[in-house]
Amino acid sequence: MAPLASPGPVPAHGAGHGSWKAAECPVLPPLPIDARGGNSGGDINLNSPNKGLLADAMTDVPVDNAARGAAPEGLTLAEEEELRAELAKVEEEIGTLRQVLAAKERHCGELKRKLGLTPLDGLKQNLSKSWHDVQVSNAYVKTSEKLGEWNDKVTQSDLYLSASSTLEDWNEKLTQSEAYKKTQETLSQAGQKTSAALSNVGSVISRKLGDMRNSATFKSFEDRVGTIKSRVVGSRENSTDGLHSPSGAGDKPPQDNAPF
Repeated sequence: MAPLASPGPVPAHGAGHGSWKAAECPVLPPLPIDARGGNSGGDINLNSPNKGLLADAMTDVPVDNAARGAAPEGLTLAEEEELRAELAKVEEEIGTLRQVLAAKERHCGELKRKLGLTPLDGLKQNLSKSWHDVQVSNAYVKTSEKLGEWNDKVTQSDLYLSASSTLEDWNEKLTQSEAYKKTQETLSQAGQKTSAALSNVGSVISRKLGDMRNSATFKSFEDRVGTIKSRVVGSRENSTDGLHSPSGAGDKPPQDNAPF
């Protein structure tokens, strides 16, 4: 494309009532069309028979190659095709194995159902197996060994031994102190006095109950209750005898041949 010409001088302001004097403007040359579009030196014409030659001149690009993109570095086209074929084969094998695994799982579920095994039993077995696997794992064994070594080091350290001896000394001093002995004696005497008081209360209650039962008031009340009881029992017996043998039944025997 040819460069544009520089614009002409700026119109000057004339005298009088502000009239303008037009500057001379150069005519721009026609824009050329790209060589791929034809008519490189002519004007742009929408009715030109050469329009659309750009699309016709483009070469067809295979869709497969465009989708794949450029081959990785260090691989030839034959190697790439071989790897793609192997990838497709492996994916097909994976799908087949998934189908086989699903069939095996269904068969396993049917066998468990026939044997009466519930999902809870399976969960217990899985937990037991998992715990056993954890116990026999190298990490668990190493951790147990490390904890044992740390325990031995702590219990055999000078700080632990000195702290243990200090605590033992404090315990011995505390148990042998006068305050501890007095407190222990006080608690022992309080326990003995409480036991004696409870025993005295029990004996007093028993004695009071015995005196109350032997009193004249209690005996008279007991006699009254016995009298009332005997009267009630006697009245019940008399009413029962009256029901079984009505009055006058033994004096007048029934007549078998009564006149009409």
